[in-house]
Formats: sequence, C-alpha cells, structure tokens
Amino acid sequence: MSQPKRERRTFTPEFKNQMVQLYQSGKSRAIIAREYDLTPSSLDKWIKQATATGSFKEKDNRSEQEEELQRLRKELAHAKMENDIFKASRADYGTKVNVIRNNTHKYSVSAMCAVLKLSRSTYYYAVKNAQSKPKEDALTALVCRLFQESRGTYGTRKLKAALLREGQCVSRRRIGRIMANEGLISVYTVAQYKPRKTPTNEAVIANKLDRSFTQEIERHSIVSDLTYTRVNGRWHYVCLLLDLYNREVIGWSHGPNKTSELVKRAFASVSGDLRKITLFHTDRGSEFTSRAIDESLHAFEIERSLSLKGCPYDNAVAESMFHIVKVECLKRHTFDTTTDLERELFDYLHWYNHFRMHGTLNYQSPIEFKQDAHKKSV
Repeated sequence: MSQPKRERRTFTPEFKNQMVQLYQSGKSRAIIAREYDLTPSSLDKWIKQATATGSFKEKDNRSEQEEELQRLRKELAHAKMENDIFKASRADYGTKVNVIRNNTHKYSVSAMCAVLKLSRSTYYYAVKNAQSKPKEDALTALVCRLFQESRGTYGTRKLKAALLREGQCVSRRRIGRIMANEGLISVYTVAQYKPRKTPTNEAVIANKLDRSFTQEIERHSIVSDLTYTRVNGRWHYVCLLLDLYNREVIGWSHGPNKTSELVKRAFASVSGDLRKITLFHTDRGSEFTSRAIDESLHAFEIERSLSLKGCPYDNAVAESMFHIVKVECLKRHTFDTTTDLERELFDYLHWYNHFRMHGTLNYQSPIEFKQDAHKKSV
C-alpha cells in the first residue's frame, strides 16, 4: 500500500531563520527536523542559504556556477567513498564488516565484499551474530535515547510510559537500574514550595476558579503567572498563559520589566479568537490587576478570577508550570542576549506543547491530548 502524499507546507522567512538559529546554537539537526516535522533536506537548504547569502529566496541562491560546483562535489564525494572502502581492504575482520554494514544504503554487499576480499557468508554470519545480542543491550540503548529525547527531564514514571509507546513493558525498578548504570539523572529535584504571606492588593475580585483545575472545554479557563531569569547579568521576566483544558501554553512574552504590558503582549501572541476564553485566573500581583488589564479583558468579555491573599495553592497549576520551565529550560542555559532567551523559549515551548508527556494527561503531550479529544468527538 502506497504511503499518503506528504502535504505541502509553506514557511515564513522568520520561521526559517528561527530554525537556522537553533541549529547554529548547537541543537542537533536530526532533533530539529523531528520536533518541527521538517525534512532534513529543507533544513539543510535553509542553513546553506543563511550562510551563503542571508536570504531564503531561491533566486538569491541559485547560479549556473553553483549548480556545476554542486554536481562536481557530489561526484567527488562518491569517488571518495569508493576510495575509503578500498582503503579498508587491508583492515581487520571487524572493520571490514562495519564498513560494509555502514554503506549498504549506497553500494551492493557483493561489490563491497569483492573490494574488501571478504566472503558474503562471513559478512552475513557476523551481522546475524550482532543482531542476536542480549535484549538488555537494546533496552539500555532505548532508555538512553528516550531520556535524551526528553532533554534529560523524564524520570522512571515517564520513561515507563514512553517505553510502552515503543512496545516495551518494563518495570520502573528495572528502568531505575538502567538509569543508575548509565548515569542518567533527571534534572528534577523534589523541592516543596512553602508559601509565605506577603503584602497583597485588596482588589475586590473573587476566586471564581476555586481550584477547578480540570476543565472539559478548550480555552475556557486560562491561568497565568510570571517568572524571572538573568539575561547578561540582569533580571528578565517571562509571562506564560496556560490552558487548563490540556495544559498547553497558548501565549507567552518576555521583557525587562514586570508590568501589565508584559501580560498584554502574552495575550497578543495567542492565536485564534480571544473571545473564546471565558475565565482568566492569576494571583494578586499588580501586573495582573491593573486598569490596563481590566480594560483589555473587558474588551474581549473575559471574566476575572484572583487567588486568595497569600495562598499560592489557588494558582497551583501555574506555579507548577513555572517550576517545570525553570528546571527544564531557564536554569539549564546562560542567556547573553534577549535573542538567546527568545530562541530557547520558543524551542522549549514548542517541545513542551507537542512532545513532553504530562501525568495529568495520561502521559500524552498537550497537543496529543487535544487531537485525541477532537477525534473522539467526531
């Protein structure tokens, strides 16, 4: 049965530039392609265009001389590969097997065996033995890969769920042993938040959310909070808007000042109609209770809800979300410029929404949870 034709997508120059910056900052090409659903060839082309001319337009990156040079380079690479295989003809048995196995996608096994003077039966016998290694080795490699793909954030619970997706039913105790043997340590700490009473404003707005953190309607109730990090040695603030329906970050912003303007810019980044939001819940920080915020919410008919004074548990989901962002992103990077911060936040929040498993969502990502719910409702 033929594979369905891949839907053609279009990308803005801004998006292409973001991908190039992620690659230049050290992010793996393979991970970028997988997390953003890109073809490696497209990503390679953007990187080449950005390096050569700084433009992503085809007409700015195409010439007869360059096409001829590319053709010659391909021929040279092909000849070099054949030469490398020939050089291995005097190598030991194991090296010859590895050379053949690593080049089967380019050349026939018979031809390489002839060049390396190795019988085909000997090669296939070696491959068969390599494939029959203990399953524990394959499981260890799988656990290591899943841990790396989680950016070092998953513990035994989430690794168990990730292994189930791979068709492997493994106990948490066994996963823990593998993690200990391989030196895999999650970035998480189990620090308990201890609330302290601090002066708060006296805004007469009730806690209408009333800790109803499980919502059944998309974008019905949005919670928010602010956190901070250092950029070039100075404090910088981050605002996130979180949908309680599927724990998805639907809007975010950052800036040097902790003001209502930061919150307004976070709302401006939300895609879709803001009038679908029914309730907006936060703590009693002045950046959330200013007149400018009240006027903006009134314009979109969004109802307000505030935590009780000195009680962070009324906004526990937002508090938990910011702990996650700090541990998994902000504390793991040093930001010299706001561009560095924006690039890392953009990349992390994309991964958070599309790939990071959540225990409250039955170990699905926010986007997976939403897509499954839509399928069931059809």
